[in-house]
Amino acid sequence: MTNDEYVQSITAWRQEVDRNLRRENGWLALAGLFWLRKGTNLIGSSPESDILLPARAPVQLGTFEFDGNNVMLNVEADLPVEVNGVTSTSALLDADQEDVPSFITFADMRMVVLRRSKGVGIRLWDNTREARRLFPTRQWYPVKEEYRVSATYTRYETPRIVKMPDILGAILDEPMQGFVSFELHGKRYKLEAEELPDRRLFIQFMDLTNGDPTYPSGRYHYTDAHENGRLFIDFNKAYSPPCAFTEYATCTFPPQENHLQVAIEAGEIYPGQHD
Repeated sequence: MTNDEYVQSITAWRQEVDRNLRRENGWLALAGLFWLRKGTNLIGSSPESDILLPARAPVQLGTFEFDGNNVMLNVEADLPVEVNGVTSTSALLDADQEDVPSFITFADMRMVVLRRSKGVGIRLWDNTREARRLFPTRQWYPVKEEYRVSATYTRYETPRIVKMPDILGAILDEPMQGFVSFELHGKRYKLEAEELPDRRLFIQFMDLTNGDPTYPSGRYHYTDAHENGRLFIDFNKAYSPPCAFTEYATCTFPPQENHLQVAIEAGEIYPGQHD
């Protein structure tokens, strides 16, 4: 691949990333995050609602009944609410981390149960939000091929547990299946990595650009699938976590092991906008 072809491929990838940010039920469509209390939680557009829907929604759509573990949806009669495409008046809900989460849809709105360090909550999307159209285009460093570096992936015999902070203030024990090692600007570095079933790696890292001009709490990167431990890390595809775009995301951030003492002047820039 020539340098021009490489730049074109990165540009096309970045355009797709920006489109994905604005897609239906994407990050810019998020309209709320509500933590459930035990018992009955009212859903609707009434100001007294525990899960407050946009003004065009019914005053009371229904309730979430929460027993401290399970969440049951009960819908007011005759309202066209669907759970995973099936019209429902009552349903026991599976959370977003399950294999098949229970997505609740009504008009242009969608909800799902979350289980996070803070508790159990409801995430709300509103696909009519103007942010999907008006949010500024994502900003990036110029493409620099020197930041596409060859790397070696080493899998641990047993996944290593690292301490990973989240936006909710908790420190999570997260397993890392291995690490990648690489050379940049004449120095060797390593990063803890999560290996996905398709052999791609998910890496969260911090570097000396965080806060100026990149997102203060670090960036994310998915590699292509490794071949017997051989791969490239392409920092031109390093991107800001969802918390850079919405207050309703529940991001995790890089573990201490992935704080690089080098400026990675590639990938996404964070200009400070927040939806």
